[in-house]
Amino acid sequence: MSGGWNTIESDAGVFTYLIEKLGVKDVQFAELLSLDADDVRALGDVYGVIFLFKYPTGEKPTDVPKDGTFDQDAANRLFFAAQTIQNACGTQALLSVLLNKDKEIEIGKELREFKEFAGEFPPELRGETLSNSDLIRETHNSFARASPFIDETQRTATEDDDVYHFIAYTSVNNTLYELDGLQPAPISHGACTTQEFPAKIIDVLHRRIARYPQNEIRFNLMACVRDLRIRAREFGDEDGLEEQEDIRAKWLWENSLRRHNFVGFVGELLKGVVAAKLEQGGDAAYEKWVEEAKKATQDRREKARKQGVAAE
Repeated sequence: MSGGWNTIESDAGVFTYLIEKLGVKDVQFAELLSLDADDVRALGDVYGVIFLFKYPTGEKPTDVPKDGTFDQDAANRLFFAAQTIQNACGTQALLSVLLNKDKEIEIGKELREFKEFAGEFPPELRGETLSNSDLIRETHNSFARASPFIDETQRTATEDDDVYHFIAYTSVNNTLYELDGLQPAPISHGACTTQEFPAKIIDVLHRRIARYPQNEIRFNLMACVRDLRIRAREFGDEDGLEEQEDIRAKWLWENSLRRHNFVGFVGELLKGVVAAKLEQGGDAAYEKWVEEAKKATQDRREKARKQGVAAE
């Protein structure tokens, strides 16, 4: 590992197993497919939400937020860290929820010690401390998709790039806060109890999304909730429990695929296919194979043209 932070996907399975690896107990993430308060309530105990959106690369922090108000005092009362490094914002957002809900969540020994160590620092130094945490960085990077072609730690975004950013929303001390490491302070969205959170967070998100063009649909929303398997057991919901266990098994499989680099496998497979063709008839068989592939491609394009669509 180079020491940098690699990009991780906005995926409930990635985030759930990432926090488990950090030592968090009985917490998971669940994707929200609609902006409906009832869907949030249906998840039981909701600790916060993580919102992913396309970030305007030329946008700079302002003295007044577009919604809500900066709470400068809360920057010291809450665990709020400035974002000091690229690609870390997903993990930083989930920690913004967990470390501010540590009275309700068992965050584990390592994260509790991290909060105790960095909690008294100003936001900028908290961000530097987070960025330089070997444990958090290595755990984060262990969920990055393997790629032999791109060194994401060296990539710098330009105005033409699609850049995405994670932020967190959570209710702390009966106030709804937006925690964004690119902003100068937490943003208060007003009074909000834990019970009111599902309705009030949906109102905030509706206002935020309304500021984007109508054709902008590149958003992702995940709720940080109490482990849904525990909820199913408490209600005696055997079907629900089985469904959640199936989801967990799927997440484990997908995460194992993310960590595996298949380039070598594909290369060896292609070598084997070519070798088999050559054994069947040498160069003549190989040439025939290539011509068959060309003809199949040409036929596909001709069929697509007749149907009035562009062939890939």
